[in-house]
Amino acid sequence: MTDLSTRLVQANAELAHLKQHVDAACSAVKAKCLHDGKLDAKLFDNWQLPSYELAFCMAEISAATAFNNYALDLSHEEFSQKLSLSFCAETMLTVVNRLSARAADIAVDRDEILQVYSREVFKGLLDDFASTEFLSVLGKEIAENEIQRLPSTLEEEKELVRETFYRFANDVVMPLAEHIHRNDEDIPDLILQPAAELGCFGTCIPERFGGLQPDDRPDSLGMIVVTEELSRGSLGAAGSLITRPEIAARALLGGGSQAQQEKWLPRLAAGEMLCAISITEPNTGSDVAAVSLKAIPAKNGWLLNGSKTWCTFAGRSELLVVLARTNPDVELGHKGLSLFLIEKPAYAGHRFRHEQQDGGSLTGNAIATIGYRGMHSYDLFFEDYFVPAVNLVGEEDGEGKGFYYTMAGFAGGRIQTAARATGLMQAAFERALAYSKERRVFGAAIADYQLTQVKLCRMLATLTAARQFSYAVAELMDQGAGQMEASLVKLFSCRAAETLSREAMQIHGGMGYAEESAVSRLFVDARVLSIFEGAEEVLAIKVIARELVEQAV
Repeated sequence: MTDLSTRLVQANAELAHLKQHVDAACSAVKAKCLHDGKLDAKLFDNWQLPSYELAFCMAEISAATAFNNYALDLSHEEFSQKLSLSFCAETMLTVVNRLSARAADIAVDRDEILQVYSREVFKGLLDDFASTEFLSVLGKEIAENEIQRLPSTLEEEKELVRETFYRFANDVVMPLAEHIHRNDEDIPDLILQPAAELGCFGTCIPERFGGLQPDDRPDSLGMIVVTEELSRGSLGAAGSLITRPEIAARALLGGGSQAQQEKWLPRLAAGEMLCAISITEPNTGSDVAAVSLKAIPAKNGWLLNGSKTWCTFAGRSELLVVLARTNPDVELGHKGLSLFLIEKPAYAGHRFRHEQQDGGSLTGNAIATIGYRGMHSYDLFFEDYFVPAVNLVGEEDGEGKGFYYTMAGFAGGRIQTAARATGLMQAAFERALAYSKERRVFGAAIADYQLTQVKLCRMLATLTAARQFSYAVAELMDQGAGQMEASLVKLFSCRAAETLSREAMQIHGGMGYAEESAVSRLFVDARVLSIFEGAEEVLAIKVIARELVEQAV
């Protein structure tokens, strides 16, 4: 092993040591939240801030570990290994600060936490890889050599796919992205048609249904690679094209009947039918179990009545996947929910109304947003809207199982959102790097200044950590695991995208605040990532921290 490889192994050991402190903190929270031997939800709500911080600690440790593991595979790439060590050192500082700040809250020993600073390996990592000089030297190398991304470890087939969609983003998406954003227009067929021809919509659909995923195994990595490059082109105009068919496909594959799979999946894979996912309601947010849209039994089907919100791409889509309450007993919670497939015409623009022959109607109004334009998000109102019984996912066997089918889709949606964040970060970094070399201030290029060099170093390190973390989680998910990790990588990557896009805008100075600069679009687009597919707070507290605390000993 090289010296740097040895340091990476040591760094992973220090991250594992920090994780022990996180585990101990989770145990301390658990002890305060037990009632009759079980975790009490009301008591747990009294520890939201510590839980929130613990979730981020685990996400950051996991991201740094994934980066280190990637760098260990590149023993001949000194720069990659140095960048990973710099990210790891700064991450360790962040985690220690989070833990020590909350020590009094959860009655853990702050002095014990701070003792990590006296560990020789820990001190060595900070001194050698987190110093101003070290970070600025890496940043200078990034600027001088125009290093936009670290070496790929993808297999040849995946790298070919990545390059194909990289060119598609450059040649097709980017020339249209600013116009779509500034005018809040629909995604044009100029993007949709060639995307469909490239197989974009079939990345998560098995080959037997016309998709790109092998029949004998899942391929989450392929989906991630495509999503990254599409999102690099534009989050709103391309990056989310895969999300909705992926969630729909996972739901159908998880609970749909054979007839339903054969009817819907080939059309989704070919891009012949665009789809939208309608889960959120005005008063529920991320609390999926509280869905109240009524589905009332009718002859040969169901009548839907009520409202939905934040249904992205609802206008242009011909298929809506809708979660509704088929059992009126609210005490059943998520057990009273079912998932429906609704066919409708495609509508352009910001509002639509679909009236059925028997009097039912579905109305949609786009919600004005600061970013993520192109895939307009809609408020929906159903009034006696008829859905045939055969369009209940799983048909008779699927009644009351809609929550589980939805969750099956959301796990993939979370890792896919992490990939969207990475793609956006890649775009922001590329623009920041180019501008830093062009723009001169006080007689020198911005890239020649120490602080800019440190920023470039941290930006490339962060987006690489997010990328490698998502790759690692994809492998876990394809092995039937990785549910927790999918939430962790979303939490880390989406927050990172906000920070990185801000730094990209800052490097641009005043031009970064101008609409004519692409980084202004990237900045407002990044803001949505921590909100959809599981809001950051809900994901951190109700999903990640809850599971960490429940599993603590």
